[in-house]
Amino acid sequence: MKRTLLLYFSFWLLWTYNLTAQEQRIRLEQIDVQHYRFALQLSSESDIIEGQAMIRLVCLQDLDQIDLDLQALEGETGMVVKMVMLNDVVTPFQHQEQRLSISPVSACKAGTEVTLLIEYSGIPQDGLIIGENKFGNRTFFGDNWPDRARHWIPSVDHPSDKATVEWIVTAPNDCQVIANGSLIERTDVSKNMRLTHYKTGVPLPTKVMVIGVAPFAVQHAGDADGIPVSSWVFPENREEGFFDYQPAVEILDWFIDKVGPYPYQKLANVQSKTRYGGMENAGNIFYYENSVTGKQEQNALIAHEIAHQWFGNSASEKSWYHVWLSEGFATYFTHLYLEDNFGRAVLDERLGEDRLRVLRFGRQRSVPVIDTTVTVFTQLLNPNSYQKGGWVLHMLRRQIGDDIFWRGIRNYYEQYKLSNALTSDFRQVMEEVSGQDLRVFFNQWLRKPGYPDLQVQWESVPNKNAVKVTIQQVQDTLFSFPIDIQVANAQMESIGEVTLEVSTTRSSMVIPIQKEHQPETLILDPGTNLLFTANITRKE
Repeated sequence: MKRTLLLYFSFWLLWTYNLTAQEQRIRLEQIDVQHYRFALQLSSESDIIEGQAMIRLVCLQDLDQIDLDLQALEGETGMVVKMVMLNDVVTPFQHQEQRLSISPVSACKAGTEVTLLIEYSGIPQDGLIIGENKFGNRTFFGDNWPDRARHWIPSVDHPSDKATVEWIVTAPNDCQVIANGSLIERTDVSKNMRLTHYKTGVPLPTKVMVIGVAPFAVQHAGDADGIPVSSWVFPENREEGFFDYQPAVEILDWFIDKVGPYPYQKLANVQSKTRYGGMENAGNIFYYENSVTGKQEQNALIAHEIAHQWFGNSASEKSWYHVWLSEGFATYFTHLYLEDNFGRAVLDERLGEDRLRVLRFGRQRSVPVIDTTVTVFTQLLNPNSYQKGGWVLHMLRRQIGDDIFWRGIRNYYEQYKLSNALTSDFRQVMEEVSGQDLRVFFNQWLRKPGYPDLQVQWESVPNKNAVKVTIQQVQDTLFSFPIDIQVANAQMESIGEVTLEVSTTRSSMVIPIQKEHQPETLILDPGTNLLFTANITRKE
């Protein structure tokens, strides 16, 4: 996901998220959803949706109550549940706030599979964005991240409970429907309405389960390793949109080659009403409507969202607090794609920009990347999760080497594809391939706040063709890291280079320099390999 908007939340929403966080662990230990089937009827006259959800799940414990996420009616928005059936038997339920509690006539036994049928209707408060696009046409776009699916579909709205999904959408026939999975059926059911049915072959988290309904121009852009890639744009943007989204074919092919087989049945790139710059829905990425300009300006955004198909969608964070496994990966793998296609200078430039974002954020909020104090999960969409997460991967790559890094990435994805992982799982994979103990590295960069803040003093050593460099760490948390140091002459030519291993508050080193050269400048990290800030002074 590429974040472009700041969100606001009221007190009652914060309270609800706190309550949800407290209950999540217990609920995830009780049930495991296997499959969702959502039959939805959408109208051109009203924002009310009519829904029927079939949910097949396994009881992990003996239960006398099954809890699902679904926003209840509050004012004019929210869902009203009309009926619940469990294994074809009408079943009592309670629906309050964001919780649908179903009480089976007989308790669900551990290990048994049950099927729920839920009929409901209402106006979504969020999650399904109903309105007009910039051309005045009526549209419907799912926008579930992080846990906004509960506003329009009953579900376990958490990334660790994955399930296959099918969508049966009946909508005005002047629109087309895009959704997760393969197209199963498209049938005109009346003069003005059309039924469209999609179904996935692999499990997804709810955060990337969506539909898009709008007037579209659709083009088959090509194939990448047998995967069909298509572009779905508003008809008024047909030529510009097809041109702008065309690079997705080549980008998808690059990721398949570097990481592994693509996990889904198709890739559709969709002009939409998402609140984000891009939203990485599984197999159909939604881009903000002004992403179409006819200038192919969004290749980095396209690469970011395609990276998510592997990291975030398939290999998903098991807990929201580990969202850097999604956003940090997408950020850095965008850089890697651009480096591979346009050279090392592009990587260095983007890392330099990211470093500035991390430093600015750190001055405002000194919190770790894995920040378990957050209760409103959208607050995790910050430079720690994106840019600092990307920097962690870059520094890891430099520490263990390119070949081992890529081997570890492929092993990690292969082990956790279509599943969930925590940061410790990723660390263990990288330790296995590198043979290194990476606990200090992961702990200091991800579980502690901040970054090295250095006071650096250097001076010439008389009659020895050398300079002495002293580095002092002045931040609260002590870091251990290598830093490359370069001494340059007046022409900015290197006359001495060394790598200093820093692990104490104060470190010093004498750097030999070439004869008959006068040192004029000290350059720290000339290769852009370390996340840090520094104040450099020369002692005369």
